[in-house]
Amino acid sequence: MRRDQQAGSGKRTSFYQEITDKIVAELEQGRVPWVQPWGAVKTALALPQNAATGRTYTGINILILWDAAIARGFATNQWLTYRQALGLGGHVRSGERGTTVFYADRFVPRSERERAAEAGEEPEAIPFLKRFTVFNVVQCDGLPEQMAGNPPARSEQDVVPDAEALITATGADFRIGGAEAVYVPSGDFIRVPPQAAFFAPIDYYRTCFHELGHWTGHKSRLNRDQSGTTYTSSGSALYAREELVAEMASAFVCAALGIVPTVRHADYLGSWLAVLREDNRAIFCAASAASKAADYLLACRSAGAAA
Repeated sequence: MRRDQQAGSGKRTSFYQEITDKIVAELEQGRVPWVQPWGAVKTALALPQNAATGRTYTGINILILWDAAIARGFATNQWLTYRQALGLGGHVRSGERGTTVFYADRFVPRSERERAAEAGEEPEAIPFLKRFTVFNVVQCDGLPEQMAGNPPARSEQDVVPDAEALITATGADFRIGGAEAVYVPSGDFIRVPPQAAFFAPIDYYRTCFHELGHWTGHKSRLNRDQSGTTYTSSGSALYAREELVAEMASAFVCAALGIVPTVRHADYLGSWLAVLREDNRAIFCAASAASKAADYLLACRSAGAAA
């Protein structure tokens, strides 16, 4: 039995299962949580951000906050805790319902440190999951005026140069040609069809970011298990997990650039559902890995600008 299923961890397990059940239900109905109907809602396309610190939320919290903002018609992806709203001179309006997000980490209890010291072993860290509640800035009054605003929507003409610059900044080995997009871990290169082969030109960039999501997993970068990237492993749970990471990484990068995310590989829906039904932590792990991949790619852009 896994540690998170043992006695004393019911709340953590419940939270994993609660989020997984919600995402499974959406996938079963053909809705992909990391690809929202941005054109039909009030919410601005952006990664959710803490309005007090400026930090972008990561991992599963992106999906949770995107879902909450769209379901409740919030115009912005800016969020605050109750205390942060007070610290900024405002307050959460009476009766407003917050959104639960979480912080995950690991710690080593004193008893484990003592046991490991006596046995001459490395102590084992125990995962913990802490819930906290945030409110969208539109649920608050008295905040600084600039917090209520949204960045203007960007046109395709605006985002394409940024997308090109990001691809260049990664330094990835891109090869143009062939009939399908693929990342080849053994040679550490990406091959994509020419942009003219895509039905919509912007799909070229969505596809490039999907393959760059795979590319971040190379042992010289984020060092993910790349055995699930080859077509010989197609249909396996490992393949489905890696595709899930690449799909979400592409969506997160697209959102950061102002490109509406789309599903690049809907044919994997069945295998994603199988993985999520088997493991209630799979979506958390995949979202965390996708955030790290997106952060890695977006940091390349920052590093290029600094140079």
